Amino acid sequence: MELFRILADRKRLKGVLSSCWAERIIIGVIVANALVLGLEAIPAARERLYGILTLLDTFFLWFFTVEILLRLHAHRLAFFRDPWSIFDFMVVAVAWLPSSGAFAALRALRVLRVLRLISTVKSMRRVVSGLLQAIPGVGSIMLLMALVFYVFSVMATLLYGEAFPEWFGHLGRSAYTLFQVMTLESWSMGIVRPVMEKFPLAWAFFVPFILVTSFTVLNLFIGIIVNAMQMDFEDAIREEQQHQEEKLDALLDELRTLRQEVAQLRAAGKVDQISAQHPPGAQEQ
Repeated sequence: MELFRILADRKRLKGVLSSCWAERIIIGVIVANALVLGLEAIPAARERLYGILTLLDTFFLWFFTVEILLRLHAHRLAFFRDPWSIFDFMVVAVAWLPSSGAFAALRALRVLRVLRLISTVKSMRRVVSGLLQAIPGVGSIMLLMALVFYVFSVMATLLYGEAFPEWFGHLGRSAYTLFQVMTLESWSMGIVRPVMEKFPLAWAFFVPFILVTSFTVLNLFIGIIVNAMQMDFEDAIREEQQHQEEKLDALLDELRTLRQEVAQLRAAGKVDQISAQHPPGAQEQ
């Protein structure tokens, strides 16, 4: 009966679903689901525990489905105003797609359920929010990087294309070779030193390129992402402070209302009458 009362009271259901113990249960189920999916990827474990793993996988799918349905019932259309709720809905919905015959490859999408850990753990959610907020700045850096790559690729093709056609034969090859140099993967012994054997001053081309791309631009990436995460964290703190201030204002309003009511009762003489009928020492005696 208590369960039906909670389901009927949407406000109470919201409180239950957002409680700490409910979040811990969901996190525990997500971790358990991740372990089961990992065991299914091990051939020996899959052969020995196939029945148990299939049963557990079905249980997890129904658990997440019921949880999403309860949240839909509690929040109604407001559920789809929250991007994280939409993300959870899509992850669970994908698991219900057919996974046999021509759709057998979709069975691998079950592992997406593990990503629900991001939307459940608040610290992970803040990190992802910070990364999303950094996208505009990262896009500008990507355009800057593309411009730098284009300029250096054209220069490398003109300078070293005839001598090293396998690395700098045309614009595409030059861009790919410079990308390898940027990642610092065998850039010295594999590319630059062979080029310097024929062009001794080639270091004057490759060293500035590495400084610009591998260090300067990379630090710009890190700076923008850290700044976005810091701004998101500060926004979360401001929202929490605003929420606390709103609660305090509500309590102060209730206190003022009570004082006004007491003042009205005193003006009417009812408080004195109640005090005379029930003196403070009467209960102690």
